This record gives sequence, C-alpha cells and structure tokens, in this order.
Amino acid sequence: MTPPRRILIVDDDRTFRLSTGELLRQDGHEVEMAADAAEAVATLDQARYDLVLLDMRMPGMDGLTAVEVLRKRGLGTPILMISGFGTIDTAVESLHRGADHFLSKPVDPDLLSARVAELLERRPAEERVREGALGSMVGHSSAMREVFEAVRQVAPTETTVLVQGETGTGKELLARAVHDLSDRAGGPFVPVNCAGLAEGVLESELFGHVRGAFTGAVADREGLFAAARGGTLFLDEVGDVSLALQQRLLRVLQEREVTPVGSSRARKVDVRVVAATHRDLRDEVARGRFREDLYYRLDIFRIDVPPLRARRADIPLLVEAALVRLRERSPRDPPSAVSPLAMRLLRAHDWPGNVRELFAVLESAAIRARGLRIEGQHLPAAIRDPGGEGGDGGRESRYQASSDADERAAILAALDEAAGSRSRAAELLGMSRTTLWRRMRDFGIGEEE
Repeated sequence: MTPPRRILIVDDDRTFRLSTGELLRQDGHEVEMAADAAEAVATLDQARYDLVLLDMRMPGMDGLTAVEVLRKRGLGTPILMISGFGTIDTAVESLHRGADHFLSKPVDPDLLSARVAELLERRPAEERVREGALGSMVGHSSAMREVFEAVRQVAPTETTVLVQGETGTGKELLARAVHDLSDRAGGPFVPVNCAGLAEGVLESELFGHVRGAFTGAVADREGLFAAARGGTLFLDEVGDVSLALQQRLLRVLQEREVTPVGSSRARKVDVRVVAATHRDLRDEVARGRFREDLYYRLDIFRIDVPPLRARRADIPLLVEAALVRLRERSPRDPPSAVSPLAMRLLRAHDWPGNVRELFAVLESAAIRARGLRIEGQHLPAAIRDPGGEGGDGGRESRYQASSDADERAAILAALDEAAGSRSRAAELLGMSRTTLWRRMRDFGIGEEE
C-alpha cells in the first residue's frame, strides 16, 4: 500500500489553511501548515514534503520570492501556487520563478484535489522509483508491467531467454534481473557484447583456448562459458554472430559442453544463457543470416522490451530515477528537479536512443543547470524545437497535450514564452486566437485580469 503523501500548506489566511488541510486529509494525505513564507522556508530546511501549496501574497516574504529562494536552495518538491489575485501575468511569473502550477482563489475543491494528485503523480518521489522498479529497470506503464511479470515468471526456471529490443532499451538490465531473481543469483553474471569483438577473438573469449592454439596463445585460457559456471552468461547482440560461430553456440546449448579453441576435448558447463538482440531474428533467419535451429534454441522464452516512445508514461519516473542517480554521483552539486515545461518537452521527444539517450540528455542538462532545476533551455536544441529552429511543426508538437491538465499547463507555458501576448501564444500553440481565448476561459486562466 502506498504511504500517504506529505503536504505543506503555506498561507497567512488561517481559515484557508484549515479548510484546505481538512480537504487534503480526506484525500488521504498528511498535512502540515505554515503561516508565512519565512516559516515555510525554515520548515523545508528541516523536513521533507511531497508537495507545497504556497500563497502568493503574504506579509513579509511573498510567495514569488519564496519560490525563488527554495529553488535556489535546490528544493525539487513540486510547488502549487495559489492566489486571490489570479491574472495571466501573475500565473506566468509564478511559473517563471519555479512554481509547477497556479490556481486562483476561490479554489474549487475538486479542482484542487485533481491538481494535487496530478503534481504528486508527475513528480514521483524516490520511493515511487523503488515502487516502479524491478532490479535496475524502472517503469509503471502497462507495457513494462508485462515485461516485469515475464521476468518474474521465467527467472526461477533454467530456461534460455531471448530478449529483443532496440538499442538503449535496457536489455542487459533485464538479463541481470532474470539472474538476480533466479536460483543462480549467488553465481556470476557474465556479459559479453558479441558485436564488439572480431569473430576469432569472440570465439576464444567464449570457449577459451589451449596453449599454442594460435599465435600469441602462450597459455591455456578459460572462456566465458566456463567463467560463468553456476551463474548466467549474457550474450548481447547475438544476432551479429557469424554463421560459423552460430554452429558452435548451437552445440553448447544442445550438449551443455564447450570445446576450447585448439583442443579436441569437450568440457561440461553449468551455465544459463540469456541472449539479446536489436535485430528481428525471424527476419534474419528468412534472409539466411541466422541459423534456424539456433533461433529455436534461443527463442524458448522471448521478452520484447518496448522502445521508450511506446511507453511515454514512464518518462517522469525514469527522469526521477536519473536524478536520483545523478544526486548520488554528484552530491556537491546535485540537480534538484525538472521543470514542467522541460518535462513536457522530454515526453514529446521520440527518443531514438531510448532510455540510454534520456539519461545522457539529463546528465548534460544537469551540468548546464549547475545544481538548480533543469529548465527547457538546458535541454538540447533537437528536444527544445524538434521541427528545427523556427519550425511550426516543432512548436506544435512541443505543446501537444494529452489531457486537460497538460493543455492548461501548455497554455500557461506558451503565455510565458510569449511574455503574455495572446496572439503570439496562439501562434506557438498552433491554434487561433479565438480558440486560445475559449480554452483560457474554460480553464479559468486570467479570469480576474
């Protein structure tokens, strides 16, 4: 069962604090309160919260200043700004300073509950990363839940596993999960990249060799099959192995024995094989580039890892996992969070390099952000403007929304970029000014302007 989320309400209006606190407690959250921004900053220095509700206008330090102070201190917690003076300018300014969302008072209780739930879902806490993980793999989409279930089913067996997926999808992480959940977890996990070695070198690496087998073989050498005894051998990119070497692999899988290069004596091996490839092996068989008999030996239990573009719902969770990893690696200057606009840009990208590319982009962006929140400008140009500089297609895809909440946030982001100009914002969003005005009215943006 998911533990309750901790929320800090910061408002000088005692009635609002109490009524809002009661509403959020009814939603199952733990609530604490602060009467002013200075108290809130001191509280957030001492304790961790999953969300902050922050009033914009308060005596002393106002909400906008508080947001800026908190973000500069590295606070990555989502901030929902609330104000009784809600205009487009104030909404845009709050988002520019570092707030994640903006609501105008009086706030409809159902709308507030929905926005709080959305922000908690979009910004997974570190424990949500653990909840959505299997080994080092992360995901809570239906596609990844199917992958996780397949791993749990096959891991306790001795069955050979074939993992298929594009480069960068995490095939080795899946193979490690199979190993770690098996009875062989106490034995070695030995990975080998079959595409990274020349044929003769790969043959010697896999099967070993005896002294004098070839020039430079000055002593007997144990191969990786033998080194993985009692554990798991991971054959990455097995689809790139030559036909001649495929014959030797077939014999190992059939007879469970290897013959070192230069030797005539076979040796028994106790090893489980997990193979992976980015190629469609059925197509490779049809083209005569992969042995059909070896394919059937490998394809006993196949797990297809989906590309990242097919599981965009996992991107926020993967982003948090990447930030956790970066915080561990750079404790002196850790990235705090990713802004809402940057997150939308990340979710809109097609990620041809999959999870590996996402993690590389976030590492680069974290360096540019210098320990502060990762904003849209810290991302590569190809992600900021996928249609090319000034391209309408890129801008339209940049602000595409999959839900009302996303559309409202996209409108606010467009208004931010357009410095409040509705004509320019409509152009960025790829809609008419009339449509933009109607959607702003529907979402209550600028009602009190």
